[in-house]
Amino acid sequence: MAASSPARRALRDGLVVAGLLAGAYLFVIVAPQAKTVGFDAFAYWSVDIADPYATHIGGLGSFLYTPVLARLFAPATNLDWPTFLWLWLGVLLATALWLGGRRRWLWVMAFPPVALELYHGNVHLLMAAAIALGFRYPAAWAFVLLAKVTPGVGLLWFLVRREWRNLAIALGATAVIVAVSLAVDYRLWVDWVNNQVLGSLQTAPSQPHIDIPLLLRLPAAAALVIWGARTNRKWTVPLAAAIAMPVLWIAAFSVVAAALAVDRPELQPRAASPAAAAPSPAPAMKAV
Repeated sequence: MAASSPARRALRDGLVVAGLLAGAYLFVIVAPQAKTVGFDAFAYWSVDIADPYATHIGGLGSFLYTPVLARLFAPATNLDWPTFLWLWLGVLLATALWLGGRRRWLWVMAFPPVALELYHGNVHLLMAAAIALGFRYPAAWAFVLLAKVTPGVGLLWFLVRREWRNLAIALGATAVIVAVSLAVDYRLWVDWVNNQVLGSLQTAPSQPHIDIPLLLRLPAAAALVIWGARTNRKWTVPLAAAIAMPVLWIAAFSVVAAALAVDRPELQPRAASPAAAAPSPAPAMKAV
């Protein structure tokens, strides 16, 4: 109803202001006392490619990602910690602003999980960007799969909609990267499976999280994507990816920020060329 429109705008603006104030409180009041800004980012900076999985799961510097990301972050040790942290937080901030775009960047910054994500410095915002880009550039899904694995449930979107080419590109790009990585870092893959995949199933996270088992969340996430694919609701993909995280951190819901970007014109799937899409004219019949 038109009469309720001002009320809805007031509610929206009030939530934005409240979210921004909560984020400011986190960085201005909490950060100087807790001194834990960049807790997750420290694992990326300190990763030792010789033994990236040496640190106990949940401890400072614990690296949980595939050997592909270990190789990707290994050069970070050439920087001092403050330099890396500022550069990394700059990348995450730029990603958050890009997800919101010119019109909705304040919405993204006011979303509490985004503030937590910037505080800890995890990769969830980059995953959000990869999911948003993945509708047009399916190879971007490789980052999602190689970072957290289980949020790849979002690929059901392509499967349900029979977008076989996009699905093949996403899985093919990931497979090529994994094949090269296996050839170089086979030992690290064995360590990752033994220490991180199997170990995480036996070790409960020590940090605050939403304690719903992945075995319950993963089918729910899959059902959400299937429903979204059948009804053309792209926002279900980032939401399902967040639900399907290996561990459901509150900051993981920053992936949902991708919902504000998935419908942008520049991120829509490439349409077939007019020449290819147009039906061929029927051949003219010869006069008898």
